[in-house]
Amino acid sequence: MKTFDYVRPTTISEAVAAATEPGAAYLAGGTNLLDLMKGGISRPHRLVDITHLPGLDRIEYLPDGGIRVGTLVRNADLAHDPDFAKSYPAVAEALLSGASAQLRNAATVGGNLLQRTRCGYFYDAASACNKRDPGAGCDARDGENRLHAVLGWSEACIATHPSDFCVPLVALDAVVEIEGSTGRREVALEALHRLPGDTPERECMLEPGDLVVALRLPAEARTFSAHARYLKVRERTSYAFAVVSGAVALRIEQGRIQDARLALGGVAAKPWRARSAEQILAGCHPAPDAFRRAAEAALADAKPSGDNLFKIELAQRILVRSLTLAAAGTPERIAALPASPFSSAPGALHDA
Repeated sequence: MKTFDYVRPTTISEAVAAATEPGAAYLAGGTNLLDLMKGGISRPHRLVDITHLPGLDRIEYLPDGGIRVGTLVRNADLAHDPDFAKSYPAVAEALLSGASAQLRNAATVGGNLLQRTRCGYFYDAASACNKRDPGAGCDARDGENRLHAVLGWSEACIATHPSDFCVPLVALDAVVEIEGSTGRREVALEALHRLPGDTPERECMLEPGDLVVALRLPAEARTFSAHARYLKVRERTSYAFAVVSGAVALRIEQGRIQDARLALGGVAAKPWRARSAEQILAGCHPAPDAFRRAAEAALADAKPSGDNLFKIELAQRILVRSLTLAAAGTPERIAALPASPFSSAPGALHDA
């Protein structure tokens, strides 16, 4: 591992100033960054430790009915917060389907949003990877690529975004608050991550020194709690990233779908919002034919990037299955998750 400077700022402004320097990286849970550093994939000159910054480890229920989650809240604490699980069941389900219990107790909300791809060629320093080394080429194009992108990919990069958490968040119009050298701004989570194009090394819209300080879900996101699911297909049951995943949130009134939110994971370099499918479902009875039409529309622009044609049909099927389960109603087991025995006691406003 490359040697580096270690900085522990006491304020957000100090952290931003320290991280603006070239070669700096923020350290929170470290569950992704430290692996990358050990493998020589990420080689920061400076680590800016934000774990002791005040006010970033809180879950706040807002007066307008929304929720604000600090960037240092642990994944396990958020997933097991009873009010959160009841109001946003698909998000809690996504959190609990990611990694292991030990990692969920260490990983933070902000780090989850910004984790790097798990493409094997990105993690192999001996392989050509435009994301790691711009202009080097993409060995995944002619390599082992059955788990790679089928939407939004380019000749420069076919990697996928690995987060489970981000998929239902994108469907529910989550927003991130960012502190940077020019002050604070807000960005829709759907717009935070970038498709590769010719610059796959630019994975998101953050500038040097930018710090994600919080995640917000609008009050409207609660209106989908009765019919919301997140499903994940993976090659083994435990501790695996999604081959494909689907998040569905429906608002059903008088036997018809009044509003639908759909997103896919494991299919692109960013969580993929299926807006064309949402439009098809609006006003429909929740029935298999409508679900299949919506799923086909969601993958209408998909094309294999290698030996992964099967992922298109698989993604359609996961959407149909997610829609079927969401229409049947959110199970009580999701809406009333028990507190984690390994994390701090959850509450409406607490340290994590």
